[in-house]
Amino acid sequence: MDVNEAIVKTLEHVGVDHVFGGSGQVNGSMLLALKRSKQIKTVIIRNEQAASFMACGYAMFSDKLGVCFATGGPGEFNLFSGLAVAFSDSLPVLAISGYTSARDRGKGALNESTGLSRTPDSPKMFNATTKKSFIIEDPASTCDILEEAINLAYDGRPGPVHIHVPKDITIAQVPNFREVKLNIKPVLPNQAEIKAAADALSNAINNNEQVMAILGYGIIRSHGEKEAQELLEKFQIPFTATMDAKGIIPENHPLCLGVYGTSGDPGANKYLNESKLVLTIGNSFAQNATYGFKADLFKGKTLIHVNIDRHEIGKVYKADFPVVSDAKPAIIALTNEISKSVGKVAPKKIVKEKWYDLPVQAPGTKIHPADLVRAISKNLPENAIIMGDAGSHMLWLNCYLHLDKHQLYQNPGSFGPMASHVNGTIGVKCSDPKRTVVCGCGDGAYQMAGFELMTAIQYDIPVIWVIFNNGEFNVIKKFLLNLFGEEAFMHFTNPDFVKYAEACKAFGAHVEKLEDFDAVFQQALKCGKAALIDVVVESEVYPPFGLGKV
Repeated sequence: MDVNEAIVKTLEHVGVDHVFGGSGQVNGSMLLALKRSKQIKTVIIRNEQAASFMACGYAMFSDKLGVCFATGGPGEFNLFSGLAVAFSDSLPVLAISGYTSARDRGKGALNESTGLSRTPDSPKMFNATTKKSFIIEDPASTCDILEEAINLAYDGRPGPVHIHVPKDITIAQVPNFREVKLNIKPVLPNQAEIKAAADALSNAINNNEQVMAILGYGIIRSHGEKEAQELLEKFQIPFTATMDAKGIIPENHPLCLGVYGTSGDPGANKYLNESKLVLTIGNSFAQNATYGFKADLFKGKTLIHVNIDRHEIGKVYKADFPVVSDAKPAIIALTNEISKSVGKVAPKKIVKEKWYDLPVQAPGTKIHPADLVRAISKNLPENAIIMGDAGSHMLWLNCYLHLDKHQLYQNPGSFGPMASHVNGTIGVKCSDPKRTVVCGCGDGAYQMAGFELMTAIQYDIPVIWVIFNNGEFNVIKKFLLNLFGEEAFMHFTNPDFVKYAEACKAFGAHVEKLEDFDAVFQQALKCGKAALIDVVVESEVYPPFGLGKV
C-alpha cells in the first residue's frame, strides 16, 4: 500500500468518518485513496479555509479527530485560520497538505513553500500554528508519524497537528504498514491539590459563605456534564457558564444564574461580585468574560481554578487553589473529598435576573435581534446545537437564548474569526447527523463564506443558517461611535439571499415580521436539506456589552 492509502487506512482505524478538503495537483492522488474508502465521506469544499473550520466543528462536540487537507502552497495557507481556532479552542484537528518533492526544492517549483529561494516557509508557519508539524520524508516513517501526530492532537490539552506529504512520497510504497496505537490518557489531578481546594470549599460551605461556580467548555470536552451537575446539586452551589459552555446544564435549573461576563446576565454578574469563593472549571478567563481582564475581578475572593493546561492557571488571575487536571476526574475527586466534611446542604434559593426574562426596548420598526433569538430558542428541538458566528448576533444569542433541553451554544472563541461558525456548522452536523444544528450569523459573516451552502447541498448536510440582516458591521460600528463619535465603512449591500438559496437548490426564506418566523423555522427544520433564513433586524440597537476601551 502507498502512503496515501496508509493515511486513509489509519484515519479509518481511529474512527474518522468525514474529512474536509480541497483538490490540487500536489495532493490529487490522495483523493483517489479517499475515493476507495467505504467508511470515510470526503467533503470537497469551495475554499480550503472552510475545510479547516469544518474540521473544527467536527471535533467540537465529539471525541472524533477533525481532519482537513489541501494541496501545498496556496491551498494549505488557507487552512491557517481554522488551525488557529483549533489551537485557541482546544480541538483535536489533523491537517494534511502537499509539499514539494525533494528533488525540486529550492528551484521555485509550483506551489513550493519550503522557505528556500524566497519561497514561503510553510514548516515554520505550521509549527507556529499547531502543536507540531511533520514532514514524511521516508515512506517507512509514515505510520510512526501518524501515530505521534494523532496522539499529540489529543494529548493533554487537545489541539491541531499538521503533516506535510511531499508529492513524490504520496504514491511511494509503505514497507511496514501497521495500525497505529492510541495512548490517550486523561490528565489526572494531584491529590494534594484536590484536598487543598476541597478543604477551602468545605470550609466556605460549612461557614455559610456565598460560593459559586463558573463552568467552561473544558467540561464539555471531558464529558463531565453529569458529574458537574451532581457536584453542584449535592452542595447547592449556584453556577454560571462561559459563553462556550452555555446550556451545559439546562438553564432552567434552580441553581443556574445564566452566563457571566461582559455580556453576561445581570444576576450572574451580581452574584459573582458578592461571592466569597469562586470555583472555576475548564475555563481560561477570556477577555469578553472578564470585562476586558478586569484586574480586581477576584479581589477579596478565594479562587479555585481547575484547568487541563498548567499554563492557563495564573495566566490572567492568580488562583489561590490551582488544580491541573482534566475536568471530569477533578470534579469526581472534589465531590468525593468534600463529602468527607460536608453533610446534607439545604436547598439554595437564589434571585435570578436574566436578559431572557427582561423586557426589550424596541425603538425601530424592524425585528429586534433579542426577539429573534427568543423565537429561535422557543423553536429549537431537544439536543440541538446552535453556533453563533462573530458579531453582535453572537452576543444577542448569548444573552437571549434559553437552553433547557440539553441544547448547547458555541461562540467563535478567543481567536474569533468571522465565518468560522458559518462553515463550522457543517462539520458539527457531520459529526452527529441526528442533532439539529443551527448557525446564527450576521449578513457580513455569511457573505464571507456563504458559498459553502453549495457544499451542504451537494453532500446532503441539512444545516440551518439564520442570517441577522442589518446591512452593517453592527458591533464594530458601536465600538467606533463609543470611542470616536463617528464610524466609517460599516455599511454594505446584501444580495437576495432567498434567490441565492434557491439557485443552490436549498430552502430559502425571507422574514420581515416576527410573527412569521416560527412557521418559517419549522419549515426549515422539516425540509430535510440545507436551509437559509434571511431575517431583517433592527440596526440601531446593540447587545449588552462593554465597548468603551481600545
